[in-house]
Amino acid sequence: MNTTPTGPSPAAARFVTTHTLLSLDARHPYTAKSLIDAQDMHRTVMSGFAGWVDNGSRDARAQMGILSTWTVDLREARLSLVVQSAVPGDWDRVPRAALAEKPHTLTVDRTFRVGDRVDFRTVVNPVRSVSPPPDAPRKTRGTRVAHTRPEHVKGWFARRLQPAGEPAVAPDGVTRIGADADTERLALRMLPKMSSPAPHKGLRIARAEVKGTFTVTDPQVFVAALTQGIGHARAYSCGLILVR
Repeated sequence: MNTTPTGPSPAAARFVTTHTLLSLDARHPYTAKSLIDAQDMHRTVMSGFAGWVDNGSRDARAQMGILSTWTVDLREARLSLVVQSAVPGDWDRVPRAALAEKPHTLTVDRTFRVGDRVDFRTVVNPVRSVSPPPDAPRKTRGTRVAHTRPEHVKGWFARRLQPAGEPAVAPDGVTRIGADADTERLALRMLPKMSSPAPHKGLRIARAEVKGTFTVTDPQVFVAALTQGIGHARAYSCGLILVR
């Protein structure tokens, strides 16, 4: 459900959430499975939030405000997983031997105002929709095709920027993020795709890392983007925007 604000936006907006940093031993089988299988990574993230919503709820992740992102240091054999959530996590289900350090949790409580400049990092799933051919059966859905070149990813990201005075939703229907950035100063890096074997054959998630500096133009919309994430594959550690 899109809850991007419409109409006039206040000059300031407050962002409150919980961030947990999990440092995992990449050599432990529990961690290794999460690196190999996107669905296992999803289960690792969600394992900290059992009992908050009914089992089988289709929008459980969204109800609990869960987003995540991760990096791996192959030299140190360490997976660093950041989990954002609206409710506190319980990480006792993660094997103790898989933890390189005790989970570290902090509350984020920050107010953003028009003109604020913040450095950011995000890992996104940059895809575009391709309409079905004219002779396809009715109600045939289009397909999502991943951008694989940095310049195309930059264009995908630029469409979500919101220059001052522009609405929260672009003319082509793309939801913007309440902030602008100098696209020439963005740092982009294509990351390895994530996939999942059976029973999720065919699941392949393109990923790209984007770093830069935002100038907040619409605080309420910006906080919505921080809260909900951007793009697709948010259940698979894409879309979380980290700012400092």
